[in-house]
Amino acid sequence: AINHAQAADIPIIVAINKTDLPDANVDRVKEELTKHNLVSEDWGGSTVMVPISAKTGDGISDLLAMVALVAELQDLKSSISASTNAVVIEAKLSSKKGPLASIIVKTGSLIVGDYIAVDGFYGKLRAILNDKNERVKTLSPGDPGEILGLPKVPSPGSILTTFKSEKECRAYAASAAANSKYQDTSHQKMSVSLEALSNQAEEGQLRQLNLIIKADVQGSLEAIKSSIEKIESQDIPIKIIHSSTGSINETDVLLAKASGGIIFGFNSTATNEAKKVAETENISIKSYKIIYEILEDIERVIHGLYKPEFVEEETGQAEIRQLFSFSKVGLIAGSYVTKGTISQKSSIRILRNKNVIAETKISSLKRFKEDVKLVKEGYECGIVIDDTIEIKEGDIVVAYKISQKKVT
Repeated sequence: AINHAQAADIPIIVAINKTDLPDANVDRVKEELTKHNLVSEDWGGSTVMVPISAKTGDGISDLLAMVALVAELQDLKSSISASTNAVVIEAKLSSKKGPLASIIVKTGSLIVGDYIAVDGFYGKLRAILNDKNERVKTLSPGDPGEILGLPKVPSPGSILTTFKSEKECRAYAASAAANSKYQDTSHQKMSVSLEALSNQAEEGQLRQLNLIIKADVQGSLEAIKSSIEKIESQDIPIKIIHSSTGSINETDVLLAKASGGIIFGFNSTATNEAKKVAETENISIKSYKIIYEILEDIERVIHGLYKPEFVEEETGQAEIRQLFSFSKVGLIAGSYVTKGTISQKSSIRILRNKNVIAETKISSLKRFKEDVKLVKEGYECGIVIDDTIEIKEGDIVVAYKISQKKVT
């Protein structure tokens, strides 16, 4: 939670709870928080820390006063009369009430009877429940609440907007729904990878390189952190926003998403849950076994020089055993797959007496006059290629693919 808040560069107020307990030690908590770069004001730092007891109520008024003070100093304001926007925190489908959404109002006022739109659909606000589960008629900026009136369950994180008329609301929802496909595509392109960050650095758009470091043991972790701190990066500061030992988990990936950071694992593998989230959110996880390779990649990124390496991988071989000519198709090489697989999308080399005579792509792949996508080892097939290439019986077809080199 601290890492997320610091990565977002937002103010932090610490409530030190359970101070009513006999063994409560506020100074020990403050000391532990210094490890996360949170230093209490009374220790010469800038972080507001308030001892409280949720059980007895001690310190609660002080905490609220500090929240108000920090908000005033940071000029955190919102207009009640501005256009209404609210953030969906969570949502669910109730068997009795239908779709319910827990929201927090950011700007404006949310009033029962408003026409509301979110996620490409709209409805009329029928009821509002406040944080005490009481029915209220309006919510102001900063107020949390649960609302009824949407026809579907919205996604957490979505922005809810209000309109004066059903016509405006319907038009907005229809436009949002029409653009959702484009927005999804745009989201997919916003990947967090070394290539993307390197491109930003090359174009002068990368302001800071955020890193999440995971290692197998503490000694390796400290060595990596120490080495990274020695990298000269005046134009683009390097910030390690989180480091720990163990596997790369879902929390690490979500932090990378929130901060636009890269996850570096040293002898550390990602959990299945982390891999799924990383794939969904387009977050790169880089794993290494040699420390200097991490440092090299960081330096290449901040200088805009990181380019992906590509490797060639052979996928299969086939022997041309007979040639057929068809007026509609052209020349078909009747072949037998001797190794691996031959794919319709494969790039191929034609070998004769172990020498390459041509490189091309497969135009189509057939079995018994039917087009197929893949033929496995031990099966016959017909391979159609560029008719300008002179092939002969006995030639060897080598199929291969080009893929980005993975760091291991």
